[in-house]
Amino acid sequence: MMELFPEGLTTATLLLVLLAGLTAGFVDAVVGGGGLIQLPALLLVPGMSPVQALATNKLGSVFGTSTSALTYYRRVRPDLRTALPMAGLALASSFVGASVAALLPASIFKPVIVVALIGIGAFTLFRPALGEVTALRHTGRRHHGVAAALGLVIGFYDGILGPGTGSFLVFAMVSLLGYDFLNASAKAKIVNCATNLGALLFFIPHGSVLWGLGLLLGAANMVGGYLGARTATARGSRFIRIVFLVVVTALILRLGVDVWTENIGPRLG
Repeated sequence: MMELFPEGLTTATLLLVLLAGLTAGFVDAVVGGGGLIQLPALLLVPGMSPVQALATNKLGSVFGTSTSALTYYRRVRPDLRTALPMAGLALASSFVGASVAALLPASIFKPVIVVALIGIGAFTLFRPALGEVTALRHTGRRHHGVAAALGLVIGFYDGILGPGTGSFLVFAMVSLLGYDFLNASAKAKIVNCATNLGALLFFIPHGSVLWGLGLLLGAANMVGGYLGARTATARGSRFIRIVFLVVVTALILRLGVDVWTENIGPRLG
């Protein structure tokens, strides 16, 4: 039987979740990392299991990322010859990642992700010219090959864990492909929409999605995604770079706390 809402959901909690969804949609549209806001809010809902929270989060996010992707496309016109094949591979690998997520605890991956985020943040901080203008690192088949590899790896990561997927996509497109932050964000939204959809294709047959809550969350995400994409395209790459550093720092702190409480703290205690 299809579930619409968790039994313990109150009006006040619903409003809090929708506010988190709107904020997450905005942040996600600019530079990724909206799951840092939205998923914890869903985990606060009484009577909602972690897998239901993850699945419902994906449903809400797919509306936000598709809205921001369309807004970016209309205003930036990113090259779809790179973005669409990358998105197709990311969708497939996200589905595989979601199936693996059911077998392995997320705590296995979190320490590695924290280290990677620290490296990404430091690299971006100490290279202020990074991502100001597009200067492609590769051309032709090599360019598309690197993009395909990024789609596979980051898509799998989004399916199996997820936090910071949009930020990883933006950084990879800036540092490894050579796009400026604005064009990287535009392409990242197309790919991120595909990774959310890939994970959903796994979760829906398993009955994990709470459709009523997820669709309301999707509406909030759409508003946030539209506003975020318009703000990013109006303010440009410098603004996106600043937001990127803020979001990466927040991700490091959030996942760092998880690593401490799940792995280090119990051993010291």
